[in-house]
Amino acid sequence: MKKFKGRVICKGIYEGECVVSKQGVNTLATFQKSALKNAKKVVGSDQNNPDIYGKNLTGIALILPQTIGSTTGGLVIQTICQMGINPAALLFSEEIDSLAASGVILAKNWENSKIIAIDKLGKKILNEIKTGDRIKIEEDGTVTLIEEDAK
Repeated sequence: MKKFKGRVICKGIYEGECVVSKQGVNTLATFQKSALKNAKKVVGSDQNNPDIYGKNLTGIALILPQTIGSTTGGLVIQTICQMGINPAALLFSEEIDSLAASGVILAKNWENSKIIAIDKLGKKILNEIKTGDRIKIEEDGTVTLIEEDAK
């Protein structure tokens, strides 16, 4: 059983599918197009990130090293949370960057978002969990890969 323990930024419980990005996620390039269209879900629109491009990111766990890009990153996260089209969780292999942290904390406090954020999960998570895998997130920051034979 593969388990990863990280630092809880915004706690919550989740069980479901994940999408893994091995490179930093540009929040503006990834989420803005769906937000501007008032879409009912986010489809990754950053053509420079083949790990997430064209994939549904709403209601899933997004595993990533960090967010990258402009200073609008936190506002973009807060906005998609306000719209209810955000990922269920942002799981960072590295330490959460300040822009993502501000976005999830504002969304949690101002928008009453249920978004989960955990950081410092370690670089192994990016290689040992694959897009489409099912995971379980616990409030203490434990992320567990749900093995097929354990179902």
